[in-house]
Amino acid sequence: MNITILGSGTSHGVPMIGCRCAVCTSSEPRNKRMRPSIVVKSEEGTILVDTTPELRFQALATGLDRVDAVLMTHTHADHIFGLDDLRRFNDLSGEEIPVYGTPTVLDDIRRIYNYIFMQTQLGGGKPRINLVELQPHFRLCGLEIDTFTVMHGTLPVQSYRFTDTTTGKSAAYVTDVNFIPSESMAKLYNLDLLILDAVRYHPHSTHFGLHQALEIVDILKPGQTLLTHLSHDFDHNRLCSETPDGVDPAYDGQNIVL
Repeated sequence: MNITILGSGTSHGVPMIGCRCAVCTSSEPRNKRMRPSIVVKSEEGTILVDTTPELRFQALATGLDRVDAVLMTHTHADHIFGLDDLRRFNDLSGEEIPVYGTPTVLDDIRRIYNYIFMQTQLGGGKPRINLVELQPHFRLCGLEIDTFTVMHGTLPVQSYRFTDTTTGKSAAYVTDVNFIPSESMAKLYNLDLLILDAVRYHPHSTHFGLHQALEIVDILKPGQTLLTHLSHDFDHNRLCSETPDGVDPAYDGQNIVL
């Protein structure tokens, strides 16, 4: 199983428009953060988690040229407004792409992208997708996937655990969260990799702050943790020096092989 961080930033991205802070003007490439997304590859296929507004740029930057399925966490703009770019992956594979989500997420996609699901004029093209309702556990692209709910303020957000049945290695992606219910925490033990939301140093009404995220890591004790959804509060190198062993900030283009 191979995981690539397509984007590690917040809904604003980093640098932020009109900001002249030290991080936004930094020459450190790992301080340049597109909106949050990952891609998970196995020997049997490639799974994209969320379709950010920068999906085209993320694909070009990382050499992503195939998407076999998409998992949606929720339908905030920074997580779905690149869905139209899936049409290029349709062209490359010649296949329809299944998009998985909760019933609420799928209803939002039908509403926001209504042109996809109606007869329209030829020309320009549009994504060819198949909306699939998430199940608590299923197999996709040779991986076992568990889905569970975390809270983004009052909004339920889907998180995902991926297990490679050949190697037994497992990774979880938990973004846009400020509270993890006990039944969902139970899904997060014995991980080789945890990718976890940490938007800034201080607590936030809908995201973990750094110290809240580190408290979760201390409970779960994964083999490795990468912090994502990072704002311009965080300078990459400074944050590396402030986190315990095994915990690091994610960065755009980062590749992890499990």
